[in-house]
Amino acid sequence: MATEIRNIAIDVVGDSGQRLSRYVPARVERSEAVSGDSSIVFIVDDDPSMRDAVTSLLGSVGLKVQAFRTAQEFLQAKRPDCPSCVVLDVRLPGLSGLDLQREVASVIPPIQIVFVTAHADIPMSVQAMKAGAVEFLTKPFRDQQLLDAVQQAIARDCAARDELAEVTALRRRYESLSPRAHDVITLVVAGLLNKQIAAELRTSEATVKAHRAQLMHKMEAESLAHLVRMAERLDLLPHRCSRPLPKSTLA
Repeated sequence: MATEIRNIAIDVVGDSGQRLSRYVPARVERSEAVSGDSSIVFIVDDDPSMRDAVTSLLGSVGLKVQAFRTAQEFLQAKRPDCPSCVVLDVRLPGLSGLDLQREVASVIPPIQIVFVTAHADIPMSVQAMKAGAVEFLTKPFRDQQLLDAVQQAIARDCAARDELAEVTALRRRYESLSPRAHDVITLVVAGLLNKQIAAELRTSEATVKAHRAQLMHKMEAESLAHLVRMAERLDLLPHRCSRPLPKSTLA
């Protein structure tokens, strides 16, 4: 974590009672998790001064930024396939920020959202957070608050992308198995012994052992417990197993 000195805006109250913005030098933490050529932050805000300010802030820590005025513009844009997040205003012309959150709810990997708004209420923030938002910031907010939220959002997106890549690789290995191996793996993770599987499939125990060894190799499973965890990640157990898993298989 590196530290740099930047001028940030703070709100102060003048002699007349008017709220003013004053720029003062402050230390801002710059995280390697946030900066980097591979990450991008999308800003969706209809206020041009806000878009410019956030673009400048995020650019100062090495992040690429792409800004949009409306949710519709964001949805229509072709976005790069890289770690990212969205800094999203709640109140927008046309689709609101919460509407956009619902629109992208089924996107895989999930789009990580940091909400910002000048008009917040508790039900609104609760709704946004329950729907998976990373943070809900009320304007005006400190620069470091936004940087921390963006860091967390990009870290979440990286983790989701890693998980998706691992599950995709697992799915590819599973699909490379023969139909008979699919039958065997279903019964193996259900906890059946080789002789029980042989009886279930009406084949020899030697054949079951051969299929089992081959599927363990192709799935790159180090143990039975490892194979069971793979089956769970592939969502095979609820749909394919009619037998409860014995506790011994999870040890």
